[in-house]
Amino acid sequence: MAELAALEDPKIRAVNERHGDDHGVNLTKLRAVAKSLKTQHDLAGELWATGDTAARLVAILICRPKAFSASELDAMLRDARVPKVHGWLVSYVVKKSPHVEELRVAWFADSDPVVASAGWALTSDRVAKDSGDLDLPELLDLIEAHMKDAPDRLQWAMNECLANIGIHHPELRARAIGIGERLEVLKDYPTPPNCTSPYAPIWINEIVRRQTQS
Repeated sequence: MAELAALEDPKIRAVNERHGDDHGVNLTKLRAVAKSLKTQHDLAGELWATGDTAARLVAILICRPKAFSASELDAMLRDARVPKVHGWLVSYVVKKSPHVEELRVAWFADSDPVVASAGWALTSDRVAKDSGDLDLPELLDLIEAHMKDAPDRLQWAMNECLANIGIHHPELRARAIGIGERLEVLKDYPTPPNCTSPYAPIWINEIVRRQTQS
C-alpha cells in the first residue's frame, strides 16, 4: 500500500476521476508492481479487501482467477464500484473462470444496470469467439429496444455487442448496421485521430475492411 501511495500522481488522478476512476497511479507502473509480486492469491484477497482502487487493480493482476467461486466473483463485481476495476475484473478474472458462463447468464438478466453491463460484456465476448447456442437475432431485438435509453455503462456494453455481431456474423451485418444508424448511439463520441469510432456502423465497417485487406 505504501508503494502504491508513493506512485500517486495528482495529474493522473484528475484525468482518471473524469472517467469515474478514483486512483492516481500510472497503469504501466502499477503493472510493474504486480509483476514484481507475481501470483499471490492470498495477498490479492487482502488487497481487494482494502477497498482502495489501485490496490484492487494490483489484486486482479496477481490473483488466481480459477480459485474464485462463482459467489465470490459475484460479490466482487457488485462491490467493484469504479469502471476500471469493474472492467479489469471481467476481462482478467471472470473470463478465465470456470464459472464464466453461469455468471454471464445471471448478470445478463440482473436488474442493476452495472451488473447487467458485465453480462453483456461477456456475451459480446462469446459473440466474437463462440456464439454457439446464443440467439443472435434476439440479442439484436433487445439492443434495438433498449440500448438507446440504457445507462451509460450498460449502453456501452450493448453497443459493443452490436458491433461484434455485425463484425463476426456477415448474415446479420446489414441489420446490425441499420440498428446503429437508427439509434445513433455514440455517433458523436469524441474519437482521437487514428482510433476507430465506437459508433457501431463506422466500427463494423472499419474492422470488416481491415479483415478483408489482411
